[in-house]
Amino acid sequence: MKTKKIKNVLIALDYNPTAQKIAELGYAFANAMQAKITLATIYENYIDYTPVLYDPIMGFAGYTESDAISQELIVTNTKKFLEKTKKHLGDENISIILKEGSSAEEILNIAKEIKADLIVIGSHSKKWLDKLLIGSTTEKVLRHTEIPMLIIPTKG
Repeated sequence: MKTKKIKNVLIALDYNPTAQKIAELGYAFANAMQAKITLATIYENYIDYTPVLYDPIMGFAGYTESDAISQELIVTNTKKFLEKTKKHLGDENISIILKEGSSAEEILNIAKEIKADLIVIGSHSKKWLDKLLIGSTTEKVLRHTEIPMLIIPTKG
């Protein structure tokens, strides 16, 4: 039986301290396979971008309490976050994609668009169903894709 070579890897990130772990492990895996790497972030709710008290993630300090949250600011800062992540990983060949919409749906769309052979995603559900599900976005992607997934647990 001939195995399929992994040529394109999609690493889905959100603005959360766990993004560094997902980016680094996903990058190491994809790099070992000599695959093309795409980092993607999907934004859908302004509430997700209200000021948070995270330390800088991979050199990106994020939003401050004085920032008036707008779509333009979200797009600008999210692009900066992806560029900082790319710089942190030290690979200028990494592609970045930013989309607006439902996270799971857009991850699936991007995976099809880039012909991903693997989706790398974290599992850090914030819901009470945490003990039953691996994470609402991760679970939805898993349920609706035939593309293999590398799910990185990010809970302590």
